[in-house]
Amino acid sequence: MSLKKFHIIFVSSCIGLSLLMGGWGIFRYLRQADTGALTLGIGSFVGGGLLLVYGNWFLRKLQREAIE
Repeated sequence: MSLKKFHIIFVSSCIGLSLLMGGWGIFRYLRQADTGALTLGIGSFVGGGLLLVYGNWFLRKLQREAIE
């Protein structure tokens, strides 16, 4: 497996895990009114969004390199 493929798989799994962690944090906040869980949930969603932006940038970079 090439390093590029591994990077894509790793970033994709990090996105999925951060979204799951965000959902768990929000769910826990709604059940127990734990502000720490709310902070964790929001932070995880923000991190997942930033990883989405990064993953999109990386894929576009790979496509540009393939064209050149």
